[in-house]
Amino acid sequence: MPYIPHTEEETRAMLDIVGVRTLDDLFADISPDMRPKSFSLPAGLSEMEVCSRLDSLAAANHTNVVSFLGAGFYDHHIPKAVDALSSRGEFLTAYTPYQPEVSQGTLQAIFEFQTAVCRLLDMDAANASVYDGGSALFEAGMMAFRQTRRRKLVIDECVNPIWRVMLSTYTANQHCEIVIVPHKNGTSDKAALKAAVDRDCAAVMVQNPGFFGSLDDYTELFTHARSQGALGVISVYPVMQSVLKTPGEMGADIAVADGQELGMPLSFGGPYLGLMACRRELVRQMPGRIAGRTHDVDGKTGYVLTLQAREQHIRRSKATSNICSNQALCALRALIHMSLLGPEGLSRTAELGMENLRRALDRLTSIPGVTMLNDAPFGNEAAIVLPMSAYELADRLTRKGYVPGFPVGNYYKNMDNVLLVTCTEKHSREQIGILCEMMASELRGGM
Repeated sequence: MPYIPHTEEETRAMLDIVGVRTLDDLFADISPDMRPKSFSLPAGLSEMEVCSRLDSLAAANHTNVVSFLGAGFYDHHIPKAVDALSSRGEFLTAYTPYQPEVSQGTLQAIFEFQTAVCRLLDMDAANASVYDGGSALFEAGMMAFRQTRRRKLVIDECVNPIWRVMLSTYTANQHCEIVIVPHKNGTSDKAALKAAVDRDCAAVMVQNPGFFGSLDDYTELFTHARSQGALGVISVYPVMQSVLKTPGEMGADIAVADGQELGMPLSFGGPYLGLMACRRELVRQMPGRIAGRTHDVDGKTGYVLTLQAREQHIRRSKATSNICSNQALCALRALIHMSLLGPEGLSRTAELGMENLRRALDRLTSIPGVTMLNDAPFGNEAAIVLPMSAYELADRLTRKGYVPGFPVGNYYKNMDNVLLVTCTEKHSREQIGILCEMMASELRGGM
């Protein structure tokens, strides 16, 4: 391996310390069928040839598909000013703000972002930030472990299953217990959640709206959790927080969210950012960057990173997080987006999505064999039951340029016929009408 700069003697010494005979032994846990078959790479291409090749690959993508997907990631309108402002050189190329004397612009943007998140979620403190909604949920669990010194998490099955998979992966070596409380026909079983929260519980985790789109109020559950010495953690949909009861109003201790819908394009899965906010008493347990506002010796306002329990600044074993990626640019986009829309714009965005979904559901549920999964209140996302496989229907319509929704059967047992349908402000009456006609035609043919 000529790219390794060590001599044979140095390599042998390191292998002896590790306790293996050869370099290949280091990869013994990787099954042979998962290993590279060859490192024989093709010959290089010229710039013109590379561009031509990439253009042909990009042309294979279907970017004109009309999508009614949601399930935690949403296609909202992004004002052009978000791209224009966030792509300015002083923001786009700024390095991580370790030196406040040369990072005042970035630090002020972080501080303003934290303020906007606190106002949106009605919480005391926020960071900037973690990677996405799933990592935010995991970090909330770690905060609960540190604060309560307990090792059990109670999680509603209506929490996004993708994020629950991330949580179980990240906690695999944390010596903790994760208790999943089954959903009740797509809604939270609050009685079962309450019963599961005891003196061994570090936190109870819920989501509003739930994964199936149902809305709920967890005030009583969080009050019970506090009586047991446990924390209340809620995952939310930021845009919908402009019209729903906030985490702060419900008495949540920690609120998390994926910030993708606040100015980030879907972009094949990222980069996004994970929002985190908490009560003041928990701020020292919060990971990631936290910017504070202060004054210099001349009384001038200045911004600094504060409460930095990160591995760059203290002993690794005492750090609350090792998230190092500069999420400041994503946070800036979210700040610009929220500032441009303001409270009225955010609430109008939520209301338009809700209006569009109700328009779609009125027509969809008039199709023979199509019913609502439950009668719970919902926002801009809801689950319907089909007279055929939701995955099969989605596959058929996607081939015709319309993605009707998210088949939930891949994540929930005995729900192969359940389709999660989402609308945003971007869906037109014409698109909704075409979707309903296409679904009616397919369902008539499949029945």
